[in-house]
Amino acid sequence: MREIDSPDRRIPRATAGLAGCYVYGVVPMDRPIALPGPGINNTRVYTIPFTDIGAVVHDCPAEPYSAWDMKLVREWVKSHQGVLDEARALFDTVIPFGFDTIIRGADGGPAGAAVADWLSADYPRLKALLERMRGKDEYGLQIFYDPAVIGVRLMAQEDLKSVRSQIEVMSPGLAYLYRRRLETMLRAEMGCLADGWFQDMYRRVRPLCVEVVFDKIKKMGKDKVMLLNLSCLVARESVNELGEELDMINRLEGFSVHFSGPWPPYTFVGRTSPALERSQA
Repeated sequence: MREIDSPDRRIPRATAGLAGCYVYGVVPMDRPIALPGPGINNTRVYTIPFTDIGAVVHDCPAEPYSAWDMKLVREWVKSHQGVLDEARALFDTVIPFGFDTIIRGADGGPAGAAVADWLSADYPRLKALLERMRGKDEYGLQIFYDPAVIGVRLMAQEDLKSVRSQIEVMSPGLAYLYRRRLETMLRAEMGCLADGWFQDMYRRVRPLCVEVVFDKIKKMGKDKVMLLNLSCLVARESVNELGEELDMINRLEGFSVHFSGPWPPYTFVGRTSPALERSQA
């Protein structure tokens, strides 16, 4: 964790009339501090500690954020992500919480006390998560292939070349039927190859990730088929090696790679705990 004490980073008192705390995430820390940057709607962001962990929060009403203006909502979400990025830079590790996680004060009491109570009740799980996520980040990985490029390569095979040669001398009606047959053969062959590509490329990237989660394969345009869609938890010392492996895949004819991150490890921290759900607004 960086040293961030300074005279201008005093901890703000809970704002009068605000009975909630907006929770961005949980970090390893042992004292209350104010973060340098602003939160949603230019709010002051600070930490509420318990033992050696703390919640990154700002004071707010005990009700969800809502707006008809989607541009404003996008700005809120961007600010939320910005605070998490800053927390990661300051504390090295952060357990991220989703947008609009708000804890209310119990029986009209201060929300900060409710946050501390939640941290106490959920301490073993949160502490274990911070240890598990230490030195790691989430990345998104998608690998695609271009069926047109792969199809040209397949057409060099003798059985497919033979069908294409026959089509060139057929009557229009018969040629149409055989073109459909050729398309079916191409799809079948490409499907068989795709199974092998999937296994090979997964085998190449999996050892460089601590954990992976398979995400839904998305339908793309005609010139692109998604082969792999993974959320990857990667140790920081392995990121360069993983990037080099993906560069080699990206240079293969007919293949492309999209690699994004680093992100807070949303996919790998699990669902909200019962202790937090009981405290939420």
